[in-house]
Amino acid sequence: MYPNEASVRGHSRRSFLGAATAVLVSTGSALAQQPAQPAPRVKGPHVWLDMDQAELDAAYDQSVYAPNLQQIVKRYATNSEGVRARLGPPRRHAYGATPIEGLDIYMTKRPNAPINIFIHGGAWRVELAKNNAFAAELFVHAGAHFVVPDFAWVQDVGGSLTPMAEQVRRAVAWVQRNAPSFGGDPNRIYVSGHSSGGHLAGVILTTDWPKDFNLPPDTVKGGLCCSGIFDLKPVRLSARNSYVKFTDEMEQALSPQRHLDKLNAPVIVAYGTLETPEFQRQSRDFAAAVKAAGKPIQLLVGDGYNHFEIRETLANPYGLLGRAVLAQMNLSQG
Repeated sequence: MYPNEASVRGHSRRSFLGAATAVLVSTGSALAQQPAQPAPRVKGPHVWLDMDQAELDAAYDQSVYAPNLQQIVKRYATNSEGVRARLGPPRRHAYGATPIEGLDIYMTKRPNAPINIFIHGGAWRVELAKNNAFAAELFVHAGAHFVVPDFAWVQDVGGSLTPMAEQVRRAVAWVQRNAPSFGGDPNRIYVSGHSSGGHLAGVILTTDWPKDFNLPPDTVKGGLCCSGIFDLKPVRLSARNSYVKFTDEMEQALSPQRHLDKLNAPVIVAYGTLETPEFQRQSRDFAAAVKAAGKPIQLLVGDGYNHFEIRETLANPYGLLGRAVLAQMNLSQG
């Protein structure tokens, strides 16, 4: 052993033990300062399928599954402004007596052209036609008129979905009867809708046109229902019943899946894989029911799209929805 080696080793050992003690004390202090982890959520009783109330509420709240919601909705509006700057302002016509009952027509130059009527979404309680025109260029350049109606918000009509269902149906009837006045073909009317507008598009597609409007049963020649709702029962059980005053009659009358005997047109149903589980299930079940009824159905699944992103593909002739609707209307991609 070299001289003083023992004292050096003893000093090093004391230093190491002191340092280790300091680390333990510091670590213990840090651990003591960490907040306690919340206890796992206790699942409540099943309200719909295997979901409790909190899960069902989240399954009908797109903001839970789409953190970029506000960003995309703002893009709808700014892109619609850009379309008007390029195409010019639409022709505005009243289809009813109240101020909200008007529709915008973005006109193509082709004579006797087919017509696509787009029903916007917004949880039945927000949005306007002017902010939902961004797909107009696709249709106008492909040789079709693009029509976007305004209609009442549910909170402005006593919490009932019935008035807006009647309004969008009357908008379609107005277009059918007045198509020649703006160069449209009344025998080539198609309807598209997204979200709550997808629900209302389903309502339009299952309308009894001869009985209610004295129009042909195939007034609408085809439809796109993107990310819609087709049976209102689970919606009625969700937090949306805080602003929609559901009744048994409303649930039955405005659940398109229960009226497939009135469906007289081929339907495209679409949803994104990043949507809420209930919106995905609603689309799958509706498509399966249409198929079981022996009627033409095309189911499109947008891989990697959330509820708001998939709708933007309608403005792209090579996008998931744009390509499908142009094919449905027998139009080229421009």
